[in-house]
Amino acid sequence: MAPRSLTLTAARPDPGLLDLPWSTRLEDWPAELIAALPRGISRHVVRFVRVGSGLVAVKEIRTELAQREYHLLRSLRRLDQPAVEPLAVVSGRCDAAGEPLDACLVTRHLRFSLPYRALFSQHLRHDTGVRIIDALAVLLVRLHLTGYWWGDVSLSNALFRRDAGEFAAYLVDAETGELHDRLTDGQREHDLDIARVNIAGELMDLLAGGLLQDSLDPVAVSQRIIDRYRELWSELTVPEEFDSGERWRVDERIRRLNALGFDVDELAITTDIDGATLQIQPKVVDAGHHSRRLMRLTGLDVGENQARRLLNDLDAFRASQGRQNDAEDLVAHDWLTQIYEPITRTVPHELAGRLEPAELFHEVLEHRWYMAERAGHDIRIEDAIGDYVAHVLPGKPYEATILGPVAPLHD
Repeated sequence: MAPRSLTLTAARPDPGLLDLPWSTRLEDWPAELIAALPRGISRHVVRFVRVGSGLVAVKEIRTELAQREYHLLRSLRRLDQPAVEPLAVVSGRCDAAGEPLDACLVTRHLRFSLPYRALFSQHLRHDTGVRIIDALAVLLVRLHLTGYWWGDVSLSNALFRRDAGEFAAYLVDAETGELHDRLTDGQREHDLDIARVNIAGELMDLLAGGLLQDSLDPVAVSQRIIDRYRELWSELTVPEEFDSGERWRVDERIRRLNALGFDVDELAITTDIDGATLQIQPKVVDAGHHSRRLMRLTGLDVGENQARRLLNDLDAFRASQGRQNDAEDLVAHDWLTQIYEPITRTVPHELAGRLEPAELFHEVLEHRWYMAERAGHDIRIEDAIGDYVAHVLPGKPYEATILGPVAPLHD
């Protein structure tokens, strides 16, 4: 058999990828290359691999599917959707005997993210499990607003990161997806039907394995994603009518959408024939309202709920300093250098992998509140971070840490 030429398709190729053993089946790669991070169930062999100082996920899959998923993920990233970052497709592989091997899709590891099975294996409380479902509902709404039909909505095909006490969900498997200019109601309902069935099945599997609390009913939880999706979709897209004398309701609608983390770039406002009734409908709704504002003010790139919490602390700092009339960007710089950075840098190096900095700061704020409630007076944030590092942080799991070799996941 004639030898095949190895082809690497990448926007910005990493030279370290060329050193990986592409002539070996992925499940047979040497253990010293593998980082055994927690992962979910996959239809294909998936390995986490060290490349230079970073980590990548490598999935072995047919060439045409790998190319299609690579381009879909790139499109979603360009549209600022929460999805893993595609790095490369490696095709034209063959083993030492010249037999062809499937291609590999390479994506960047999403730090501090966990698959749902790893989260539920921690015996989460009922409300925490519900927040994971809510995060998936938000992800599905965001994708649908962009025109993305998922085709295989499930907990297994997403990753979850802690986001100021909540969770943020990220698309990790775009193998079945399709990107359209706009989704029909039928396409959206199809995704919801798939979600209901898949999630109920996944949770039943956890229940059978003793990883799900009895208080979490798989069928009820799978229905929750449908209910939460419909609530959010309605708030973001459904027209609202009111009398012309209630023009303040236009601003109220925008404020509600901002509170959900969405910016409104354009509103459609129409009146009836006599001008007595107004109808408004958001036409362009972009997610990431708070994270964009925080990025503009401080340069911090964090989750939406984390950004909301940090902005609240920034506002409190501004009020405590009596600087309501100062330029917002100047106050933000002082808050960043005097409050946020000193606190997040207090963590000893050996504990730095427990939580990402923004989530750590959120937890310190929560810890300070509980300390103040117990003491009956305000607590300095410097005292709160010291107590938190001493008594709370050491008990947190290493969510960004390599765990050691495990067997690959496959069919």
